[in-house]
Amino acid sequence: MSTQDRLIESTQALLWERGYVGTSPKAIQQRSGVGQGSMYHHFTGKPDLAAAALRRSAEQMRGIAEADLAAPGTAYDRIAAYLRRDRDVLRGCRIGRMAQDPDVVADPQLRAPVEETFDWLRGRIAELVAEGQAAGEFTPGLDPADTAAAVVAVVQGGYVLARAADSAEPFDRAVRGALGLLAAHRPAA
Repeated sequence: MSTQDRLIESTQALLWERGYVGTSPKAIQQRSGVGQGSMYHHFTGKPDLAAAALRRSAEQMRGIAEADLAAPGTAYDRIAAYLRRDRDVLRGCRIGRMAQDPDVVADPQLRAPVEETFDWLRGRIAELVAEGQAAGEFTPGLDPADTAAAVVAVVQGGYVLARAADSAEPFDRAVRGALGLLAAHRPAA
């Protein structure tokens, strides 16, 4: 693994664990095993490195989500696969946790990958809902954009509820509820 990749991966992990303020250049250097000179050779400073780490986390999250959303099956099956995917619920979402970090939200460069990822995810799920409607799988009254926003909110809110309860059960319950609501918009057989 290259020095630059070690720095980015270490920063990804630290941002997820500690947030932006808690991720110091010294902690990044210790985690990555890279010296200060090498760090500043590759990145102009902590904000530049954090932005690279957030972009990589966003790309990884989109890739994982797309694997579920593009899999074979009905639109409902693919949304269900996304919702039911095995997650480390108590750790929360790498990207969603950054949306709660005031330093990330205040900086347009750091906020951009977070915002773009959620925009992409809502758009991708809305496409699936519309696809399901076109195939007669969902009723026409189901608004694709609103439904996609609700699905994303269920996942992100489920993480928060699970962390607050120190249990995955609130997340699992939110997923079951969302799937029940989606199933209620399937035409009667």
